[in-house]
Amino acid sequence: MKYDDKIDATGLLCPLPVLKIRKKLNTMDVGEVLFILADDPAAIVDVPHFCNEQGHTLIESKKNDNQLSFSIRKT
Repeated sequence: MKYDDKIDATGLLCPLPVLKIRKKLNTMDVGEVLFILADDPAAIVDVPHFCNEQGHTLIESKKNDNQLSFSIRKT
């Protein structure tokens, strides 16, 4: 998958990953895809909730050991 931008939120705790996602999506165009890396266990709940509340599309959510990754399409 092609990503238009990326955030590495590794090492950041709630609510910082979601705040960084919100800030970055505000600079992106509708339809663009943001890739996020995180290791905060709360992100597995926070990121999908943020997308649902803000109307963005969560394309993919993966967990590999302690590493989480998300792909969000701005809508």
